Amino acid sequence: MLNRPFEMTINGAPVSGAQSYDVINPATAQVFARAPDCSSEELDSAIAGARAAFSGWARTPVDDRRRLISDFAAAIAENVGELAQLLTMEQGKPLKEANEEIMAGVHWLLETVKLDIPETVSEDSDERRTVTVHEPLGVVAGIVPWNFPVMLAMCKVAPALLAGNAMILKPAPTTPLTSLRIGELARGILPAGVFSVISGNDQVGPWLTAHPDISKVSFTGSTATGKKVMESAAGSLKRVTLELGGNDACIVMPGIDVEAVAQWVFWGSFTNAGQVCICTKRLYVHKDVYQPLMSALVSYAANITIGDGAAEGTLMGPLQNQAQYQRVIGLLNDARAKGYAFVAGGEIPESPGYFLPISILDNPPEDSRVVQEEQFGPILPLLKFETADEVVDRVNASEYGLGAVIWAGDEAEASAIARRLDVGSVWVNEIQHLSPHASFGGHKQSGIGVECGLDGLLEYTVAKTIYSAKAQ
Repeated sequence: MLNRPFEMTINGAPVSGAQSYDVINPATAQVFARAPDCSSEELDSAIAGARAAFSGWARTPVDDRRRLISDFAAAIAENVGELAQLLTMEQGKPLKEANEEIMAGVHWLLETVKLDIPETVSEDSDERRTVTVHEPLGVVAGIVPWNFPVMLAMCKVAPALLAGNAMILKPAPTTPLTSLRIGELARGILPAGVFSVISGNDQVGPWLTAHPDISKVSFTGSTATGKKVMESAAGSLKRVTLELGGNDACIVMPGIDVEAVAQWVFWGSFTNAGQVCICTKRLYVHKDVYQPLMSALVSYAANITIGDGAAEGTLMGPLQNQAQYQRVIGLLNDARAKGYAFVAGGEIPESPGYFLPISILDNPPEDSRVVQEEQFGPILPLLKFETADEVVDRVNASEYGLGAVIWAGDEAEASAIARRLDVGSVWVNEIQHLSPHASFGGHKQSGIGVECGLDGLLEYTVAKTIYSAKAQ
């Protein structure tokens, strides 16, 4: 057990919470810390404090808000070593990746504050001047999943605070600790009540999304839970941004360097043990390069060290929690029961922790569970195709539309395919590059609204148009 308490940050002060719950290290499946389990009274207090802080923060000059958010980012960067170790213990990812995630969160804060909130003059005539401004909403809630608890939090915190809102951040129940520590770092930098961090079990999210004094919910997580968030928010017509599930496809065309692309495809599929919303979950490979790419992937996978993220040399950690571990095991069991061909992995090891092998399947049926469902784990089905029209139809048949990747020797062909895919982001001859200056969102059941960039910033505002008559 870690020999230190973890506290929520409510109205700028530490709150231990009347109750607490266990936090498990996924590499050992053992309890290593306890986190506060926020009560409804403590949540009400956090929201009341945020409401009291909102008006002063909204009136704070934007350049002062930029400075304070930048100071907050600097405090996180100064503590990156401690935060990364904590993140690895609760999330499972290798320490190097944990460091990268923390610093990605810092980057998001520092880059987002460079954005300007526009004012649009639509008329400036002899009769009147008409200008549209964007004002903060009030108290907003950020609900963050367990796969990237820091980076995804900062994608919400940065624009919310820059726009002048007060924010309450709720990390996933299984990864609360790094966020709670970041809340501690914010004390004394951000005004009391402007940024609160609460933690708790599954009942806290519904309390937060239904609360009448929350003006907006930004949620990242599964599509099933996103629908519940939207339903809950409807009671008070609060705004929502939903970044939800994806069954992302990668298309590999002829004319590529097979060995080089295989490595990119591997990490585009198995980074964070496949627990990335924009990871490749369906790999469509042209028949002319199918066999050599499959062989290259299998060879590369054989050299990947799977283990405790805190151990030196680990390249892939465990699944983050038991529920997801069991869900992925269910997909593996289904594939084996149906007789699908595994060219790597497929077996379930008997060992402590939520570890699963890298599993690659050879051309399972399009209607199989492992193709149709978002695995969110280290499983990858390879699927053979012959023509561009065929693969576009197969990719677009999904109910999801988050992201896609295209590898091709012919860049013009790749760009033409990219424009035909029903997804929010497409990467051509690269993987998973995201920018604080570009909008990110999903089509279909992969979400509503966008995050990041100017479009993401404006989702934390409400438009007001002012018509000013001129003297006649």
